[in-house]
Amino acid sequence: MSFEAVLGQEPAKKTLEQALRRGQVHHAYRFEGPPGVGKWLLALAVARALLCESPTPFACEKCSACKRASTFSEAEPELPAHPDLLIVQRGLYRSVLQASEASGISIEQVRRIVLSRVGFAPHEGRAVVCIVRGAEELTISAANALLKTLEEPPPRTFFFLLTSKPSRLLDTIRSRTLPVRFGPLSDAIVAQLLETRGLDSKLAPLAQGSMEQARVLSNAETLAEREGFARNVLEGVDAPDLAGALAFSEKQKLERVELLDLLGHLAQVLALRVREVVAAAPDEARRLARRYEVVRAAQGDLERNVSPQLALEAMMTKLRRV
Repeated sequence: MSFEAVLGQEPAKKTLEQALRRGQVHHAYRFEGPPGVGKWLLALAVARALLCESPTPFACEKCSACKRASTFSEAEPELPAHPDLLIVQRGLYRSVLQASEASGISIEQVRRIVLSRVGFAPHEGRAVVCIVRGAEELTISAANALLKTLEEPPPRTFFFLLTSKPSRLLDTIRSRTLPVRFGPLSDAIVAQLLETRGLDSKLAPLAQGSMEQARVLSNAETLAEREGFARNVLEGVDAPDLAGALAFSEKQKLERVELLDLLGHLAQVLALRVREVVAAAPDEARRLARRYEVVRAAQGDLERNVSPQLALEAMMTKLRRV
């Protein structure tokens, strides 16, 4: 996967291209941005350049190192064929680790996959590259175990921490990594990617700039569920009295993650309606924009561990006031 294959994210690509051209790749990067916007693909592209036998300074995509860094095993855990490319991810090694990772990436994974390896020279002479997917899921003990290595890594050792929730990382982890920020993809890029995968490009405006969301919405059942939730919320908000809105809230028995996804879709629906009416009905657009902010605030409450039921009821009450 070359840099050109990563659509959008020009500032991030430029930063990393310049680092490769100058031979000044930082030892530890933090890729921050929404899920499904290219963080993983760009991390792999840089990793291949660092591992390539004949870099230009980008990966040649032809040598054995490039090919093996692009080839993943079909059996679990799905790992790259190149021995100097390490992947850390919650649950990836569940078939071999003794520790449970119900609460996050375990210290056992960090010790066995990273620390036991980075103390030695690269097997094939170029570099050792470690990509941590969902870095915000590092448990405190696992994050602390990484700190010394991030601060004083062995020569030719590089880390890429990928996260959609950088605020959840320990301050000490953030201080030892160089941020590279990724934004949502444009609707045009999402539509293009959907088409190349044989999926409905009309889903692009609802995908919140994320191919991960676009793939989820390509499931008709999931899309119908989210559309139904958004419709019921807005009907409840516009009901004659508060009782109707609260009755809807009380019927919802949703887990935190599920409600976060549903509210994300609702917020996107409101954002799209703002775009549709802003020119012809600016007052209505302002009202919808305020409702959008209420929904986003409810998502923030959920992130701060407010009960899903209470967060939803409070949101419905506030929406009726807008």
